[in-house]
Amino acid sequence: MDALLLAGLGNPGAQYALNRHNAGFILVDAIHAEYGFGPWRVKFQGLVSEGKLGGRKTYLLKPQTFMNDSGNSVGPALGFFKLPLGALVVAHDEIDLAAGKLKVKTGGGDAGQNGLRSVTAALGPDYRRVRIGIGHPGEKARVTGHVLQNFSKADLEWFKPMLDAMVEAAPLLAKDDDAGFMTKVALLLAPQKPEKSKQDKKKDEQ
Repeated sequence: MDALLLAGLGNPGAQYALNRHNAGFILVDAIHAEYGFGPWRVKFQGLVSEGKLGGRKTYLLKPQTFMNDSGNSVGPALGFFKLPLGALVVAHDEIDLAAGKLKVKTGGGDAGQNGLRSVTAALGPDYRRVRIGIGHPGEKARVTGHVLQNFSKADLEWFKPMLDAMVEAAPLLAKDDDAGFMTKVALLLAPQKPEKSKQDKKKDEQ
């Protein structure tokens, strides 16, 4: 099996680190920490780290080109590692999905996401996308402000559990099991039913 290239999209610099637009960077950083990837190296106008995910050799990439030129980093990285387009997964924020919703799909349009637009211009559309819903502010004029604001305290109540669930399920992405990945995240986020007490079980039996 080919190696996997998992690219998270975002903007470089401390001032952008906790922006909603940096959801892709945040996910890749969390996977890097959880699965013991190697140190970040500067390459392909980005930061690259090598490791294993679900037993598959995986490269993590954070383009440092700013969002609108992400393809200038992702394209050369895919070419250097001699990987087919099917071995690329791009994680990004998605305003057309409700906050806390997740969808993985291959191909399709870029829905105004400039990072995707740049990657598609470099490579074509037929790569896998992990779409992390951050919700729409309601008016087109407010979109830029919305994506370039930090996750609010209220946002973190859904984003932190979602991030943890995506990290736990990430090996399924490396196994090309996108449906399994989405299902596992959904199950991990589902409210847990409390265990019934012995008295309640007895009542059920009566």
